[in-house]
Amino acid sequence: MTAKRTDNRLTQTQLIAKLEADELDTVVIALCDMQGRLMGKRVTKEYFLRHAAADGVHFCVYLLGTDMEMSTPTGFPSMSWEEGYGDWTARPDWLTARLWPWLPKTALVLADAIDKQGNLVNVSPRTVLKRQLERAASLGYTVKMASELEFYLLRESYEVAFAKRYQDLQLAGYYNEDYNLLQGTRNEPLYRQFREYLAQAGIPIEGTKGEAGIAQHEVNMDYAEALEAADRHVLLKHGVKEIAMQNGYAATFMAKPHHSWTGSSSHFHVSLWNSRGENAFFDRTAEKYGMSDVMRHFLAGVLYHIRDLSILFAPNVNSYKRYATASWAPTRLVWGIDNRTCGLRVVGQNSGLRVENRLPGADTNPYLAGAALIMAGLDGIERQLLLPPEWKGNGYVADEAPRLPESLAEAITVFASSEFAEEALGPQVHAHYLNAARVEQQAFEQSVTDWEKVRYFERG
Repeated sequence: MTAKRTDNRLTQTQLIAKLEADELDTVVIALCDMQGRLMGKRVTKEYFLRHAAADGVHFCVYLLGTDMEMSTPTGFPSMSWEEGYGDWTARPDWLTARLWPWLPKTALVLADAIDKQGNLVNVSPRTVLKRQLERAASLGYTVKMASELEFYLLRESYEVAFAKRYQDLQLAGYYNEDYNLLQGTRNEPLYRQFREYLAQAGIPIEGTKGEAGIAQHEVNMDYAEALEAADRHVLLKHGVKEIAMQNGYAATFMAKPHHSWTGSSSHFHVSLWNSRGENAFFDRTAEKYGMSDVMRHFLAGVLYHIRDLSILFAPNVNSYKRYATASWAPTRLVWGIDNRTCGLRVVGQNSGLRVENRLPGADTNPYLAGAALIMAGLDGIERQLLLPPEWKGNGYVADEAPRLPESLAEAITVFASSEFAEEALGPQVHAHYLNAARVEQQAFEQSVTDWEKVRYFERG
């Protein structure tokens, strides 16, 4: 699948020309890890031109087998002290090259993880998504996606927040910001930087708006082919943090930064397109909403499998604290037409008809979330699964519908026992991400929280 390049992107030839003309002196070669973070190296102009442009750069295999703290947990067969923690290669994907405009004379290119035999590393998040896109292509479909990212803005630096142990944080506002233009104006100088810098980096932005919490904001990106959409997602998230950092602010994409705050989401919009360039989800002859049989089977597959795949949408202990009644985050696996109480919301008209998956939080890895959404939907198409009736009314009270897992521990249990997840991902990838989730859960279970101290220190 070929991603469409915007005017602000660089071809390989253009990037090399800018380096040779001394317009650039640094190239960031970035790889997405399991947690959805960008890892990599900054290489000099000279080294990039001599070696990295053709050969990529080496990275320790452990980057695809760590936890959030970059420790080296056991359970990853190809990444261990016994295996010696060798190297893989980060090979530039030239369709992703771009200027990184808020850093002087710097360009960035995303990379694929390549093993010593020259093959894509199966457990790399970008590879996981690519495999599902290949499957969609074999069925005659191109997948298009877009994600909305929500975050909280703090009027203090990451260093100050860390020193305070994230207590008494100074939010960049003091009342609900949802669509509120006046409150948004307080931080507009920074929000403007987000929009303009990201657009200059080849990440087209539709707009930004206040969200349903104090100092909570949302950035919406243009629709694109799925790999391009996931690339934009990780770049936007990283870019917002860097730009905030340069201005003495902090932005957090935690799913639930505080129990009293509205959770931060990352809604995924998806549709399939056929070889004629038409939205396969739309059928003008369909009696109801224009939903084609393809769309109905796709949506049925997502409903059928999404509970089993929850750790790919919600990978952290904190992710599940976002799922609460009347919270704007779903709790029940139901679908509805333009109904924000449902986990799956059908929106748009005609060629814009699509499914909005409201399950992922802002902490999701977009490659894994996108892959999970696609694999579930394609299974629905292949097996022609039947879509249950639309839910009308309050989806939070759909007691007869399955619930989302209420904790990472529960999500681990259903993922571990899912034959579909193991088959669709492949045994190696399934085992890898199951181990990653277990590592995260165990780290939490072995920690003593502030809540426990307040509750038990004196009275326990």
